[in-house]
Amino acid sequence: MNFKELKQQYKASLKSMDTEEHIDLAFYRPMGFAWAILFAKLGISPNVVTIASIFLGVGGGILLYFGAEPYIWLNYLGVFLIIWANTYDSADGQLARLTKQYSRIGRILDGVSGDFWFVAIYIAIVLREITFGDKLLGDYFGSHAWLIWVIAVAAGVCHAKQAAMADYYRQFHLFFLKGEEGSELDSTEQLDKENAGLTWSGNFMKKLTMMFYRNYTANQEVMTKNMQALRRALKERYGKAIPQEFRESFRLKSLPLMKYTNMLSFNTRIIAMFLSVIFEMPWLYFAFELVVLNTMMVYMIVRHEHICKKSIDEIK
Repeated sequence: MNFKELKQQYKASLKSMDTEEHIDLAFYRPMGFAWAILFAKLGISPNVVTIASIFLGVGGGILLYFGAEPYIWLNYLGVFLIIWANTYDSADGQLARLTKQYSRIGRILDGVSGDFWFVAIYIAIVLREITFGDKLLGDYFGSHAWLIWVIAVAAGVCHAKQAAMADYYRQFHLFFLKGEEGSELDSTEQLDKENAGLTWSGNFMKKLTMMFYRNYTANQEVMTKNMQALRRALKERYGKAIPQEFRESFRLKSLPLMKYTNMLSFNTRIIAMFLSVIFEMPWLYFAFELVVLNTMMVYMIVRHEHICKKSIDEIK
């Protein structure tokens, strides 16, 4: 394979330049592509790569627990493993696009993998604060353990909501950019139809997975009233033949918000987490989640809902 063909394959492995982040393009996507090429030659499936990323990410998260000498170096090893896990998280999607191994189960598993990492990270940070304290608050959380647990759970719930909404807006943008084939946008209506055709007998795991994914999608829809109204209006007016002029018009309005979907995904939060741990004030990461990233999410939702409302008026 020559360089030109390799470059074309790399471009084909990306979702779109609209939705890619600078750090991803500079590091994670090239690393993910290299892994994807290797895994394709070895016959390894995207789902296996995703599972491997779970073990790496969870292992890295656990190592963030150690907050006292002479074991601080384990924090750096933990950071390395989490970065390695994220290269695999990039590789599984790129491998799926290169080898055409798409599946909803794979998409769900890919989304869940990051949740496993962060559950391990959150628990490690809480136990670290309780056991070792930190430079700013000393052993305050050691005598108020209930408080750090409450803060961590609140941050975790917000994190899940932020990531879900970021992914939803990204998929909606891709729907206008690439159409149904280039987007993984789902609806509870479609999922209910698919689920109704499955029986528990012989399809237990698939039915169970679909049930959780259906609830995940329903929670996204509840937060996006105007988006759902726009989807209904487009379906009633155009069916599947949405005019290219309208697609491009909506894409240009949505494009400025893609930077927020990226910042609410992995890199921004993981940089904040690394800094808080390395400077031995890990609770600051929870504060960053609750204040900065929540503010960003609310702004993104309000702006996107406004765009959708104006787009409905254009259709009328």
